[in-house]
Amino acid sequence: MPPKSKAPKPEKEEGAAPKKAGGLTKPLVLSKELAAIVGTAKDEKISRAECVKRLWAYLKEKNLQDPANKQFFTPDALMAPVFGKEKIRAFSMSKYLKEHLSNPV
Repeated sequence: MPPKSKAPKPEKEEGAAPKKAGGLTKPLVLSKELAAIVGTAKDEKISRAECVKRLWAYLKEKNLQDPANKQFFTPDALMAPVFGKEKIRAFSMSKYLKEHLSNPV
């Protein structure tokens, strides 16, 4: 039996609108407290994924992860308005972010 040939992909039309960013890639406005942690400019919008990426970088830079179990971190004074002062699980930080991320007007 001869191998099947793949049908050529239809080419995109010129002038077609690019895909709209949504979900994790949608640019969002950060609260002042969160912007101070991740280091964004005053009116800079970043996606939720980029925000989490920058938070992880901050945690590692400031050595805030629990050495015994790196899933947990203890917020410092700058992070306290967003995450509180108690030790929390790093993978649950998204539930704290929802109050500090909003859709652009």
